[in-house]
Amino acid sequence: MHKIIEDLNWRYAAKKFDSTKSVSEKDLDIIKESLRLVPSSYGLQPLKFIIIQSKNILRQLVPASYGQAQVGEASHLIVLCAAKKMGDSQIDEHIQNTADTQNSSIDKLLGYGNYMKTIIAAMSNEEVFTWNTKQAYIALGQLMHTCANLRIDSTPMEGFDPKAYSEILSIDDNQFSPVLVCPIGYRDKDDTTQFLKKVRKPNATIFEHK
Repeated sequence: MHKIIEDLNWRYAAKKFDSTKSVSEKDLDIIKESLRLVPSSYGLQPLKFIIIQSKNILRQLVPASYGQAQVGEASHLIVLCAAKKMGDSQIDEHIQNTADTQNSSIDKLLGYGNYMKTIIAAMSNEEVFTWNTKQAYIALGQLMHTCANLRIDSTPMEGFDPKAYSEILSIDDNQFSPVLVCPIGYRDKDDTTQFLKKVRKPNATIFEHK
């Protein structure tokens, strides 16, 4: 079996974490670099990742997560935030970063920058936020596979109160909003869910070849 398939069969949404185990700094660095390398539309990276290890803050976030205990038990909690706005300054910053990174003339990139500005200027703030939120799901998928490859458990969550999270974590809600959260750590030996066979539809149902 290919390693990718092994990883995906190994992972599941942990229902209970072993709170005595912590993700190492070495593995956390790999997870962070994986998130930094996540693809995004035009490469604009309209996301912010807040990584929480403080047990005090994790406990505060449990009620804001509708009582989901994994948030308090996990080694770390990763909060995926999407930008609420996107304007010329963010595009100019991206163009400058591209020129610096690729050692190219910024003049050659101005046309592309203006093209992006035209596309985004036609969108409302609500449309921009929806667009950015969809990109957070791309990051979530990559995060979960990276964790699985490292044999770190992860539990993706949509069920939480974004306003409460913003207040507890002092997130500037004019700039970013939490859209997804993902506790990571190590499954508890008493979490019986880990022993259940993974349920998925058969290939014939979900694939169509033309």
